[in-house]
Amino acid sequence: MMTDKAETVILIHGLWMHGLVMLLHQRWLRAEGYAVRRFSYPSWRGGLADNAHSLSGFIHETPGEIIHLVAHSLGGQVALKMLSQEPDARIRRVVLLGTPYAGCHCGLTLSALPVLTALVGRTFKEWFSLPRPVLPPTVEVGIIAGTRPIGLGRLIPGLPHPNDGLITVDETRIAAAKDRMVLGVSHSGMLVSRACVLQIASFLKKGRFNHA
Repeated sequence: MMTDKAETVILIHGLWMHGLVMLLHQRWLRAEGYAVRRFSYPSWRGGLADNAHSLSGFIHETPGEIIHLVAHSLGGQVALKMLSQEPDARIRRVVLLGTPYAGCHCGLTLSALPVLTALVGRTFKEWFSLPRPVLPPTVEVGIIAGTRPIGLGRLIPGLPHPNDGLITVDETRIAAAKDRMVLGVSHSGMLVSRACVLQIASFLKKGRFNHA
């Protein structure tokens, strides 16, 4: 049960998904002592600014003195956009799981094909048509990238290595990130990886991943 004193984690899903895919993360992070909420948004049909505004409203309604964000894939783009346009002073740390910040070979390849461009949705296309957002200096960002190349990206010619089956390690890089971790997991495997959640918990608690 959440209290006003709790550190709260908000989980944000990726493209074509719903907050239900974050149930395991919710359970595991609750076991680590956090209050946890799942945010759902129209990842395919919704625009980047609108989804970011919805996330801002969700955060505004969330109790607690400290809030952290954990976002998978496209959800990271929504979280970063929200932080640049409607930041909440309670947000301390953000963990991005396979978020294509710097580029996305698979998504941009699909969006260049008229018959497939709709698959990537509005939020994705708007992210890569705009400058990268400027983040508040008070927020610490941690990045987790995967290197298990199992996923739909195997159907896309020319996907560079290393990758998680959809997003390359280089595509997740953010110069301003405080720490980054590369795990042997696939893009969708991040949603069910206990090792991934342990690294998330490490960053939320200490501001760094466990590199031991």
